[in-house]
Amino acid sequence: MNVRRQVSMVFHLDKCIGCHTCTVACKNIWTDRKGAEYMWWNNVETKPGTGYPTQWENQRKYQGGWKYDEQKNELSLRHQGKSGTLANIFYNPSLPEMDDYYTPWTYQYRDLFDAAKTDDQPTARPISMVTGKPMDIEAGPNWDDDWSGSTKYAENDINFHKLSSEEKEKLFEVERMVFFYLPRICNHCTNPSCVAACPSGAIYKRGEDGIVLIDQDKCRGWRMCVTACPYKKTFFNWDTGKSEKCVLCYPRLESGQAPACFHSCVGRIRYLGVVLYDADKLPDAVKVPNDRLVEKHRDLILDPHDPEVIAGAKANGIGDDWIKAAQKSPVYKFVKQWQIALPLHAEFRTLPMLFYIPPLLPVMAFSKNGQYDTTGEDIFADMDSFRLPIRYMAGLFSAGNVPVIEEVYRKLMAVRIYMRSLEVDEYDGDKVRAALELGNLTPEEAEAIHRLTSLPSFEDRFVIPPYQRESERAGNPFESLLDPLSLRGESGVGFRKAPARGL
Repeated sequence: MNVRRQVSMVFHLDKCIGCHTCTVACKNIWTDRKGAEYMWWNNVETKPGTGYPTQWENQRKYQGGWKYDEQKNELSLRHQGKSGTLANIFYNPSLPEMDDYYTPWTYQYRDLFDAAKTDDQPTARPISMVTGKPMDIEAGPNWDDDWSGSTKYAENDINFHKLSSEEKEKLFEVERMVFFYLPRICNHCTNPSCVAACPSGAIYKRGEDGIVLIDQDKCRGWRMCVTACPYKKTFFNWDTGKSEKCVLCYPRLESGQAPACFHSCVGRIRYLGVVLYDADKLPDAVKVPNDRLVEKHRDLILDPHDPEVIAGAKANGIGDDWIKAAQKSPVYKFVKQWQIALPLHAEFRTLPMLFYIPPLLPVMAFSKNGQYDTTGEDIFADMDSFRLPIRYMAGLFSAGNVPVIEEVYRKLMAVRIYMRSLEVDEYDGDKVRAALELGNLTPEEAEAIHRLTSLPSFEDRFVIPPYQRESERAGNPFESLLDPLSLRGESGVGFRKAPARGL
């Protein structure tokens, strides 16, 4: 057992209201400068939709993530191997273009003040923030916000390709039309393809918390990381010639504060905590068929209360404070204990450490005789009748494994039925027992899920371990984690101590 630690996250999608406060907070702190105008390290997408950059999930186009050869039992980068790196440096057809993101713009506000006196109202023309020339605005980072019925955006969602023509047609009926919000940041993956693809070795995972960073001194701007990241959360700064990405606000974490997007979240959908995982299981966790990826991902995460795990953690230099933080982690509860949080597109095989609790509201009710029919709650309605097809949700959150996503929805519905029986409806013992049995939950678990979802304090949502940088200067407690691991050749993971300043 090779116990490692990872600062991990959970986003509860039923609570996201799509206000973009998290996006603006991140923009103001990290990417409000020259060369980063088009970057949104945090963005909120509407699903169904094409996202940012456009159709980022289409790996036939962008060639991100890993591919698994089941016959040879081999894992390799989808875009290239070592032999193809040199050729792609000079020509990379899979690299996103500016139009795939959008051309950032501002306005010639001075024209409002300097315009000659006329009978016409002066206007401020949009100009490109890259070229400085006038332009026509054609797209933006959230250009398809709330366009759930659009034939240009929602209909072009790449996740529809596995649905039948009948299912697609039903999605665009006015009575069934629905959408939900999907906030996205860097997943700080356990098996990051961006790390493996970087020719200069500039990208690495920090040994102390697993955050993936880019060493700006080593980066040579090859942009292989941009192609390799299947979530398209690595960006190229056209002014500095360096790649950049979300750093999970590690300077804030080191001072005991939550990342800016987490702290500013209006819906309080974001949770952060430490999980312990077994690095020895990592190669086997990604070399399985798609229908076993979620199961193996969960197996990777260890029980922080297990004495054997605690001993292994201490042997790797993980202190008591971090172990206690892992024991209190809301991420561990949602992902491992209750198993209601899932990774986004597990089939990319990067083992993301950002998990999502799928939204219940968009799939529950549908129109019947002019009214929304929610009677199915009593009997866990046939999931084929959901407003969003269950196969669509499985394509997003369980690598297409429908039973896994159905199990999560049964738990979420069981919690809702149980709490409603206590707070709203008259208590119906048979109904509640049936719901909990189908959801495989106890009343205590249902109440705990409800409390952490609806009534959490700040300390419940963000369990931030003490980094103790002052102790590190006196005697490095992370000494055993500073050397790169031997996993780089197979999975691309390299651990290193982070620089004290910069990205």
